[in-house]
Amino acid sequence: MTASSDTHPSPIADVARGADAVPGLRASPVRVAVVQFDPQVGVENLARNSAAIYQRLDAAVANGAQLVVLPELATTGYCFSGRAEAYAHAEPVPGGAAVQGWVSYAAKHGIYIVGCLVEQDGLQLFDTAVLVGPEGYIGRYRKTHLWNNEKLWFTPGDEGYPVFETKIGRIGLLVCWDIWFPEVPRILAQLGADIVCAPTNWVWTPPPLYDASGTCMAAYLTMTAAHANGIFIATADRIGTERGAGFMGNSLIAGTNGWPIGRIAGPDEDTILYADVDIGAARSAPIWTPLNDLHRDRRTDLYDPLLGYVGARALPR
Repeated sequence: MTASSDTHPSPIADVARGADAVPGLRASPVRVAVVQFDPQVGVENLARNSAAIYQRLDAAVANGAQLVVLPELATTGYCFSGRAEAYAHAEPVPGGAAVQGWVSYAAKHGIYIVGCLVEQDGLQLFDTAVLVGPEGYIGRYRKTHLWNNEKLWFTPGDEGYPVFETKIGRIGLLVCWDIWFPEVPRILAQLGADIVCAPTNWVWTPPPLYDASGTCMAAYLTMTAAHANGIFIATADRIGTERGAGFMGNSLIAGTNGWPIGRIAGPDEDTILYADVDIGAARSAPIWTPLNDLHRDRRTDLYDPLLGYVGARALPR
């Protein structure tokens, strides 16, 4: 495991890359880290995966990270052989060992962690992202769009699209395949999210997997969603192969203008990317010209502001 050299000595310069500068605006930079590594499925690998997560959390803390995003199902691996194996990897949220461990770690180090695991609630299993912080367990998001075999063991998320108020800003969550649905980041932005944290397991699909620059389509979708909504998106993908499936890498932190802050991780890198961003700058980022404000230009006289979503009210930006 190697920590990326994408450290930024000038947080204000990064703020300018993520949003138009606003005279007199007080910047509050936050160091965001996205972790890219190779968890493996199988109950025999649970302890290995957990140790790998904490090794990378330690590295992120040592590099000053305040918000760390882990890949999708980082505790368990991804390619379950069937429902029985999925249940064998599951735990309750927030009472299970993985979440409680993250809670203790976040409190000890004063950081926020976005992790993802198999949640069991009664007889239902969910692909669930959780947010914990110095104050403890903050909340969860159950993946709403399921990919391929996930439909055989996971229940589609049933709790909507929460946005969590924290001391560093408003944090929204999505998981992997959700980024293909533009409604998800749009709704999160309308609910007030400053940054969206996205644990992913982008799996190989029919070629081409990457363009000439080594960037996959999912990374471009992440950049597009950040640009189209004026929000930061921090995406942590996994690497490696597992039971015949390959994973894309290409973790990144997208600024509010859509462009990556720093670089996009390579397809096979075991690494951590860092970016210093003023998360709150997302609240003024959609203003493109004196006559164009992305959110206010929406034609909500023609369509519903929240695209029919009824889980919460839109928050003025």
